[in-house]
Amino acid sequence: MIPLLVVVATALGCSNTDGEPSADHSSHSTDADAGSGDIEGLEVKDYPAGKHVEPTQRVAYDESPPFGGPHDQVWAACTGIVYPEAIRTENIVHSLEHGAVWIAYNPDDVSGSDLESLAGRVDGTPYTLLSPYPDLDAPISLQAWGRRLKLDNADDPRIDAFIEEFRMNRETAPEPGASCAAYPGAFDPDNPPPFDSSPLPADAVPVG
Repeated sequence: MIPLLVVVATALGCSNTDGEPSADHSSHSTDADAGSGDIEGLEVKDYPAGKHVEPTQRVAYDESPPFGGPHDQVWAACTGIVYPEAIRTENIVHSLEHGAVWIAYNPDDVSGSDLESLAGRVDGTPYTLLSPYPDLDAPISLQAWGRRLKLDNADDPRIDAFIEEFRMNRETAPEPGASCAAYPGAFDPDNPPPFDSSPLPADAVPVG
């Protein structure tokens, strides 16, 4: 049974920073040429926004880590939170739609002072979140909606450039101004839904 507040969240759609329901964005899409900047190695893709899945559904993302596509109707809290464990991807992708930057890292490659460096860029910074991402094919990967940058070094200056360019970027986020705070009763940042590494089920939702 879906919790009542989750149902309410679905009925209202997403909320802006004032807590009011935002306008429907089901027909919006990002402009692949907007906000591409001059960041070397930046990947850009155009994803339609507003496609929601149920809490029990999974999405067959076309990228790993994903940086757009269908997502859970509830966003992951992205108010400058450093998550110690990997969390459900479908919730994080919704956060990207709100204008968040997600820093993912391979826990086998990043630790100690490098991890502290990444955490320092996120901790307490609105519209950011950091989490480990199992089997990531690079030490570090930064995601915003329709934008991704994979890096080898936590000291790479492109990390700060990416955050500066895409955090709360109204040109690239399909739902600018939407909240990054946890939706009460629907997402608990202290006990978030975990990352699911099991094989995708036959009914996984396609990106296209």
